[in-house]
This record gives sequence, C-alpha cells and structure tokens, in this order.
Amino acid sequence: EKLLMEDEYDVQYLIGALLVGFFSDVRTEEYTPSYAGKSSRMDFLLNDESIVVETKMMRDTLNDKLIADELIIDKERYAKHQKCKILICFVYDPTSLLKNPAGLEADLSREDEEFSVHVWVRPKI
Repeated sequence: EKLLMEDEYDVQYLIGALLVGFFSDVRTEEYTPSYAGKSSRMDFLLNDESIVVETKMMRDTLNDKLIADELIIDKERYAKHQKCKILICFVYDPTSLLKNPAGLEADLSREDEEFSVHVWVRPKI
C-alpha cells in the first residue's frame, strides 16, 4: 500500500519512522523555551546528537514569506534549547508552491559551532 503525504502529520510520521531506524534516542514533542511569550513543541529531538528536526509541509495557505517567518521563529526558539546544537528544518513541497526554495535554504541556513541551521526543501524542482 502506498503512503500518502496529505498533511504535515503524515510527513512527521514518515520522518519519525526513518529517524528511529538510525538513532537510539529520538524524542518527540519536547517543549521549547518560551519565545515572545509562547512555547511550543519540537517535532523530534535526537537527544544524544543534540539535533532537532522540524518538519513543515507547504500548503495553499503558506507562501515563501510565511514559511520563512515560521522558520525564523523556530530558529530563535531552538537556539535557546540546551540540547539543540543543530537544527534541521525539512520543508516538504510536493506541488512546488515555493517560488524560490534555493533562496529559502540559503537565507535561513547557517553554519556555526554553537548552533547550526540546515534548511532543506524537498523535492526541489
């Protein structure tokens, strides 16, 4: 049977299944420190590696600016989490709604010793 990616929860389910095959301590729904008066829960924390994986799925109500804004807020939140040294933001865009996926990746990714961010948009067409 075919696995359908109809919403962000389907993407999280698939990514989570892949992660537990490669990492021993995968934690879901860990709380983040408060940012602008709100806290949220991260999708996946690879505890031993100090990596957070955040998943997004493009939809008709999102555009380049809105997804960038969401990811900027996520970056600020996760930078404050003591176990997050690397943030991987996976944006699933099956219908190519993003006008400039390469620009989003380049603008929001950063390499740093204390906190690195990797934004990956897939598929890239």
